[in-house]
Amino acid sequence: MNRILIFFGLSFAFLATSCKTRQEKEEEIKFQVTSPLKKDTTQIRDYVCQIHSIQHIELRALERGYLQKIYVDEGQFVKKGQLMFQIMPLIYQAELLKAQAEANFAEIEYQNTKSLADSKVVSPNELALAKARLDKAKAEVSLAQVHLSFTDIRAPFDGYMDKFYVRLGSLVEEGDLLTTISDNSKMWVYFNVPEAEYLNYKKQMSNTNQLHVNLLMANNELFDFPGVVETIEADFNNETGNIAFRATFPNPKGLLRHGETGNIQVSSALNQAILIPQKATFEILEKKYVFVVDKNNVVHQKEIHIDSEMPDIYIIKSGLNEHDRILLEGIRKVSDGEKISFEYLDPAYVMSHLSVYVE
Repeated sequence: MNRILIFFGLSFAFLATSCKTRQEKEEEIKFQVTSPLKKDTTQIRDYVCQIHSIQHIELRALERGYLQKIYVDEGQFVKKGQLMFQIMPLIYQAELLKAQAEANFAEIEYQNTKSLADSKVVSPNELALAKARLDKAKAEVSLAQVHLSFTDIRAPFDGYMDKFYVRLGSLVEEGDLLTTISDNSKMWVYFNVPEAEYLNYKKQMSNTNQLHVNLLMANNELFDFPGVVETIEADFNNETGNIAFRATFPNPKGLLRHGETGNIQVSSALNQAILIPQKATFEILEKKYVFVVDKNNVVHQKEIHIDSEMPDIYIIKSGLNEHDRILLEGIRKVSDGEKISFEYLDPAYVMSHLSVYVE
């Protein structure tokens, strides 16, 4: 009798434990389900960019000689016409003096010949030859003056100097690089755009005549001033399928410098876009899928097509509408055709708890 009571007691305890385990298991596999969110939003696309000065040129020696004086310093801001370098001018000054002396001699010779020609002593041809020698001598003076002026290297525009490629006393040859100078009052920022996005931007530009963009600098801070796309290159790169855009940014504080990098951000308004969290998707053979929950609470695998993406969010091109119910979490724990129990979460609530909230 005691054995029978013990047996029933153990059986009851086993059944109670099994029911409790089953109940806990059912509670453990309760999934979270939501729906796509349909709303107007703003899409931001990022493009790696290169930042260039509106003018960036090399300053080179125009004459051979020793670098006699340097009037500026590396990194200095210089004004247009400011004297920067001087190449030893002594030889060119001597050549100018020689040319001026020859011109004076030719002037005297011409005046004497003219007097004789007026008196009919010499022929008009001799006077013409004297005039030609005078003109040649004056041309030699002008040429010597030009060579002498080339020994003074002046700033061609307002801008910032780069490093020196020569030092004081160096022997420089004609064409040697001295330094570079950059006009940073405005900056040209270049970025490459795929063909499909180019067509969308051209349509956007035809409506507003301008495409405004922002610059995300290397420190992940936005540049204070927006830019405008003013130029698009003529041809696509056949290897990459991209075309280059050039945006112009004002740079009144001189923060941007030639050669910097960053990211161009282009904003586009999307009307009634279908948005879903990226974590609700999975990938098979480079295709995107979600689990859709039908009216009988059965999940079905469904392919979706992505229009574009933002942090934590996909913008759906096709495959879903705002009335569908999709599995939000636990997609690795279910299989196609399985019936589930779930908790439904409002899509606006789900979106607001992503790391990036779409306003």
